[in-house]
Amino acid sequence: MEKNCLFCRIARGEIPAHEVHRDDRLVAFLDIGPIREGHVQIVPHAHHETFEMLPPDLAAAILHLGQRIAKVQKALYGVDRIAFMFSGGDIAHAHAHLVPMVEKTDITSRRYIAEDKVTFRALPNPGDAALRETAAALAAGLRGEPGGG
Repeated sequence: MEKNCLFCRIARGEIPAHEVHRDDRLVAFLDIGPIREGHVQIVPHAHHETFEMLPPDLAAAILHLGQRIAKVQKALYGVDRIAFMFSGGDIAHAHAHLVPMVEKTDITSRRYIAEDKVTFRALPNPGDAALRETAAALAAGLRGEPGGG
């Protein structure tokens, strides 16, 4: 673990997060600037800067947890698809995002945008109470699934 890495600090429990799942290798928590309600990040405790640096068994564990969370997200939010993306652009600690897809444009590539100049606004933070409620619903869904815990 890296001393000052935000995700390492969350994994160590030094910085609070709205956790959905925690085990000896992974922590899953709500994104504080969600694309959609229920937007979850999965972070390994071990520090690996980019996705391709992850040991294959750890990458597989992230994918497996992502599948479990996606099933709960689909049930809670009534969506047909969950976007799953490995990332590392904002924070140099490999992590995955799971976003309930309400609109097909919820995640997109700049290549599909027609305007030459695109402006972005910061995604709003829904607030601690809303995040706590969402995390509790997702965590309860994970506990209720076969083999969940």
